Amino acid sequence: MSLPASDTSKQPDHRTTLELGAVLPLTAEVRDDHLFVGGVDMVKLAREQGTALYVMDEADMRTRMETYLHAFRSRYANTDVVYASKAFLNKDAARIVNAEGLCLDVSGGGELACALTTGFPAERIFMHGNNKTPQELREAISAGVGRIIIDSRIELRRISEIAGELGVEQAIYMRITPGVEADTHQYIRTGCEDSKFGFTMREDFAYGCVKDVLATSHVRLAGLHCHIGSQIFSLHSYPEAVDVMVDLMARIEAGYGYRIEELDMGGGLGIAYTADDQPASINQFAETITTAVHEACAKHGVAEPRLLVEPGRSLVANAGVTLYTVGIIKTLPNIRKYVAVDGGMSDNIRTALYHADYEPVIANKAGQPRTEIVTIAGKHCESGDAVVIDMPMQRPDVGDIVAVFGTGAYNHTMSSNYNGQPRPAVVFVKDGEARITTRRETYEDLMARDI
Repeated sequence: MSLPASDTSKQPDHRTTLELGAVLPLTAEVRDDHLFVGGVDMVKLAREQGTALYVMDEADMRTRMETYLHAFRSRYANTDVVYASKAFLNKDAARIVNAEGLCLDVSGGGELACALTTGFPAERIFMHGNNKTPQELREAISAGVGRIIIDSRIELRRISEIAGELGVEQAIYMRITPGVEADTHQYIRTGCEDSKFGFTMREDFAYGCVKDVLATSHVRLAGLHCHIGSQIFSLHSYPEAVDVMVDLMARIEAGYGYRIEELDMGGGLGIAYTADDQPASINQFAETITTAVHEACAKHGVAEPRLLVEPGRSLVANAGVTLYTVGIIKTLPNIRKYVAVDGGMSDNIRTALYHADYEPVIANKAGQPRTEIVTIAGKHCESGDAVVIDMPMQRPDVGDIVAVFGTGAYNHTMSSNYNGQPRPAVVFVKDGEARITTRRETYEDLMARDI
């Protein structure tokens, strides 16, 4: 693992923080050169709570949830929005999702347990995973989750057996791999033919498996599901995927005499990680999906189903900011300027995995222009450990507080204890108040399970 070659042609953009646009949390502002989010001074917060520190703008999260619901239901009344909790989940996040009226997608026993602990209604929980363990399936069925999305005939048999033992009928979706290529990073494409997820459409395999599902006891085929990928900017693949899925619905009704009543088109809407990114809006996404479903159902002669979408990243990523303290500054002439901080790949693995881009600012110099190109290096024993690679930032000094935007998704949930690093705290900010929703780990936590 190593960093890509330095881009020595890059020039500072001289933007100030508020000129970064869509990467910023909804409530971001600058007062006396300090970055504020949710009415809270990020410099003061960092010095009180320590760094690295995850900060979530609660107003931003709630606004996006409300926008999603309105965008879809105003165009297609029979819609539910299912929050993909793998993007970011703790107990407070689950409570907010519940309060805003969304459903919840969980991808394992731990996410399910977190949701249930908060009193999240089990009937509004959707359970995913390409290899759910028998124990996880038993937990889900026992809890009464609304839908289990199945990926294989092996899983179908397991669910049937467990539901039979428990004396219930479990509603399921079949996850279909529609063979549609999304325009995104190869690691986060999930709808193409070569995927570990779902029932392939090749050689009519998925259609043939429907017969097995309909013949299986203790399960009810409630709907079909597909997800073509994540961080998608171009929406042109969605109508294609919708048409494939609705055509399959029509064939199932014609061939098996069984009407599919629910269609889950997954998520995948991209977000702005850099100031120059121009992702589609939530409203554009809703218009694309709902129009495609209306048209496909008319084309194929099937009744319009209950429609579901599963946003994750686009609900929480831009609500998140990670704060760090500068510890070391090292300039390699004609190569790079390294700004080392007290976090890294343990709290943000995406840069090491994908060479992901993020926008950084110095929170205590937020009103100043970004006059340098820097690489924000982590503290871990890996050459590829970086949070930001070759991006503009204000001139750094040791002790400065660095804020990295767009970190609300897949940072906390993918964090680790590499090099014995305790995971950061999570703080929600709103209306000038900050509350710790996940405390910082301690060294005692790291060793609590050791014998």
